[in-house]
Amino acid sequence: MKSVIGGIVGVITCLGLLAAGPVEIDRKFQPYKPEQRVAGDLRTVGSDTLSNLVLLWAQQFSSAHPGVKIQVEAKGSSTGPAALMEGQAQFAPMSRAMKNKERDEFIKKFGYEPVALRVAIDCLAIYVNKDCPLDEISMPQIREVFSVDGPDMTWGQLGVTDPRWRDRPISLYGRNAASGTYGFFKSVALGGSDYKPSVKEAPGSAGVIQGVASDPLGMGYSGIGFRTPDVKVLHVAPETGDEAVEPTQEAANYGEYPLARNLYIYVNYDRNSGLDPLRAEFVRLIYSRDGQESVIKDGFFPVSSRIAIEDMGKVGLEFPTSKEQATVPSNDG
Repeated sequence: MKSVIGGIVGVITCLGLLAAGPVEIDRKFQPYKPEQRVAGDLRTVGSDTLSNLVLLWAQQFSSAHPGVKIQVEAKGSSTGPAALMEGQAQFAPMSRAMKNKERDEFIKKFGYEPVALRVAIDCLAIYVNKDCPLDEISMPQIREVFSVDGPDMTWGQLGVTDPRWRDRPISLYGRNAASGTYGFFKSVALGGSDYKPSVKEAPGSAGVIQGVASDPLGMGYSGIGFRTPDVKVLHVAPETGDEAVEPTQEAANYGEYPLARNLYIYVNYDRNSGLDPLRAEFVRLIYSRDGQESVIKDGFFPVSSRIAIEDMGKVGLEFPTSKEQATVPSNDG
């Protein structure tokens, strides 16, 4: 996926209204007010999961800074580190943390670590067709269903008694290996085990949802922000016998939902030179009330002001308060 903001506006699919339960933004976040006008080209390369959200930010940013042209390329988190390291992108959106090898290669080239900005919180959801009678699943069951170490499963083995599903095999959907979602799910849900060969891999998050929506026997994993009315989100129990937990903001913030994760934007930050004004303003937008409203609009959960303060500090920026935010000087002189 490649979209350009500035002259050509990319198509954005906003699914946040389908998120379960009320979602709130920390009251300390302030509306975005640029500290200075900026212009130039900005390019992001990385996560498909974050692509809609980055496009929303890009639209907001280009409205505030008409002289900025933003290109968003979303082919998977694994494409981000190399693009950042080679100077092909100013930001690398990723749905997982950088792997040790990726980080080590960056350090070897620059002599310092890349900075990970936590920009949103996601719950990786387990989806079934909207007509499926199953309502919940445990983490051990998820591993059995998706892992090559588990048997080929029928719906009856998950407790489904409806004869339309009971003896039918579970049809599996997931992401491809270029995706950070693929790696996160493999590590956390499968304990590092390989996927069953029968998993139908989609290059994008929406593709998983489309597959499950069109398959009455389908089950797949994808970010909560990609939910549609044609699929059902299962509640997930951390262990067998535990209460199953709905993927909500509260459950994610308190560590109750076992498949919650941070979403990141990586940046090449040299303490000696600091962030250039273009990148600095984009980061300020992300950690503004407007930026975090876009997080909700795209179906994810906003970060806390504590995280914003910590991560803005990592790149030499201060989290603004209402009194500290300056109005941009007029161009009239």
